[in-house]
Amino acid sequence: MTSIENSPPAELFTKDYYQNPYPTLEWLRTNSPVHEFDFPVGNVRTWMVTRYDDVRTVLADPRFSSEGGTWGNAEFREAGLVSGSGSVLERAVTVVDPPAHTRLRRLAMSTFTTRRIAHWRETVQRIVENALDDCARRGSFDVMDDYAGVVSSDVLGEILGFRIERHRELVEAIGQAFPSDPGLMDQVPEGFRRICEYAEELVAEKRRDPTDDLTSALVHASEDGDRLDHEELVAMVAAMIMAGSDTVRAFVGNAVLALLDHPEQCGLMLSSPEYTSSAVEELLRYEGALSTALFRVTTEELELAGTVLPAGSPVIAVLLSANRDPDRFTAPDQLDITRNESRHVGFGHGLHNCLGAALARLEGEIAIPALFRRFPDLTRDIPREEVGYIENWAMRRLVRLPVSSGSSVRL
Repeated sequence: MTSIENSPPAELFTKDYYQNPYPTLEWLRTNSPVHEFDFPVGNVRTWMVTRYDDVRTVLADPRFSSEGGTWGNAEFREAGLVSGSGSVLERAVTVVDPPAHTRLRRLAMSTFTTRRIAHWRETVQRIVENALDDCARRGSFDVMDDYAGVVSSDVLGEILGFRIERHRELVEAIGQAFPSDPGLMDQVPEGFRRICEYAEELVAEKRRDPTDDLTSALVHASEDGDRLDHEELVAMVAAMIMAGSDTVRAFVGNAVLALLDHPEQCGLMLSSPEYTSSAVEELLRYEGALSTALFRVTTEELELAGTVLPAGSPVIAVLLSANRDPDRFTAPDQLDITRNESRHVGFGHGLHNCLGAALARLEGEIAIPALFRRFPDLTRDIPREEVGYIENWAMRRLVRLPVSSGSSVRL
């Protein structure tokens, strides 16, 4: 029988782990940095990598392929976790390797023009102010549902150009694609299907009637005569829908809670605007939205940190753990918005670092300080120990964060 000293504080993917993964991740970094375990659904043998340097290796070394990750790996297909072969998502920029990845990313980035990004700032500021006005009228509100969720979904909707009446349907589909309950993994293929179906409708609509939005720009993106084909367009838009809404919602919500937990850091951010950018980077490091990067699969047998990984092994790079590695960050469990150690992996690393990182940073730089400036007396409506998280293998986020705005709000 294994002694408690030789076991992590919480078993992976249990409720205790979801609530606070950091003690378990600390144990893994020290005792089992390349940790072999059975994925909780399908009992697929998987490896979890937790140290900063090893995580960066997994994300940058071409022997760890993105192709086959999540929905392409044969064992995961056999376990019923993913849809069958031929899914349009297999052509998404997030899950292909070079040279296909190089081409797709180049075409996508060609649409991120200086003019368009400048317009995004205006869009984010307007949506944030509208959301704050709505929260002020409520007096008490939920940060996740009434603020972070509204800002992230409305910004994404305007940027991509989708009809707002479809938002609730898309939120439900994203919940199916990335369930917090392992018992609901059988819904994953349906969630992916619904997202892809709407992405296809949106691409067709923008092809017929282009407007000044990112989907229309992607439809017409061209470089040296090369363009995205129909399936590539659908996959690109579907990936942006999945990554661009819930991820930013999770980041803003987690950041607000972290600042409520550290009022001196919040005060410093508000009194010294020059720290806004570094505050966002530190909040991404301290409690970013993404728990892990997307699965990688080894293309050959290889050794990582003294552990031999067979060819075809699914590998999870744990971003939360890498960002709390004491070998990389001084006092990693402390929130310090003046920190100069900014090379976190909150947006990944290497070729597949987050395509929308600039937009996510922009939303964070505007939405997080604006909330506390509007509501300087913001307080939690529930005890700290009752604040709960939900998590799947890819994301850790607050369930809800009810707050009161305080008496100093001016409408």
